Amino acid sequence: MSDTQTPEPKGLIARFLAASPDSVGKTIFIAVAVCLVASMIVSAAAVSLRPVQEANKLKDKQINILQVAGVYEPGIDIAEAFAAFEPHVLELETGNFVDDRFDPNTFDDVAAASDPELSEPLENDPAGIGRKAKYRVIYLLRDEAGKLDKVILPIHGYGLWSTLYGFIALEENGNDIFGLQFYQHGETPGLGAEVDNPRWKALWNGKKLRDDAGELQITVAKTQPAAGPDFYIDALAGATLTTVGVDNLVKFWMGDQGYAPFLNKLQAGEI
Repeated sequence: MSDTQTPEPKGLIARFLAASPDSVGKTIFIAVAVCLVASMIVSAAAVSLRPVQEANKLKDKQINILQVAGVYEPGIDIAEAFAAFEPHVLELETGNFVDDRFDPNTFDDVAAASDPELSEPLENDPAGIGRKAKYRVIYLLRDEAGKLDKVILPIHGYGLWSTLYGFIALEENGNDIFGLQFYQHGETPGLGAEVDNPRWKALWNGKKLRDDAGELQITVAKTQPAAGPDFYIDALAGATLTTVGVDNLVKFWMGDQGYAPFLNKLQAGEI
């Protein structure tokens, strides 16, 4: 009696289905299929969650502005409290508002720093940011009588390990500091990350940017400058390079390359 032979399956799919579960082909196929399905699920989740992430990012930014301006309280309606602030797109070179060119509610000045048309490279770059956006979104806070109360200015610059992003709040005279706050950085916990320490942030309150002659004197260092205590913030303990970074970025943004043209107009009563 002759041996019976199983006919070989015809077609690629038929051969694949007939192959052993432990075959190399089936193993690779299943691994690739699982990866593709997983990546599709992750991509779909990322897309669907993007609006939520953007909303949370905006809310966090608003909270930081409220905090640096001293008007944040736990449990308040963030959107309602933030509505008291006036956003304006500021042209740094001239110190003028250009809200007719850009919508201050949607203009992204962080992204603008990477846009060749909206930014410029820096030759003198003590803040270590590489490029500077030509326009920044700033915020004005007025009192109940409509008079200017606070000015909130975004700032950023390189520390030891990361770029620190934050806000500085000035009084209506454009010279007295009300507060400083960083909302994003990657500095060393317990050392450079002490920029978040409420005790250190409190040191900024009441300090001055410029002396009576108009010279920028604000200093973050281990020793007090000759200008005196009104212009001095004590360095972060054990975080020399982060301290230098904060000192450099504050001087950069409060100087001629930053907000000086605007602050000069503010002090002259032109804002």
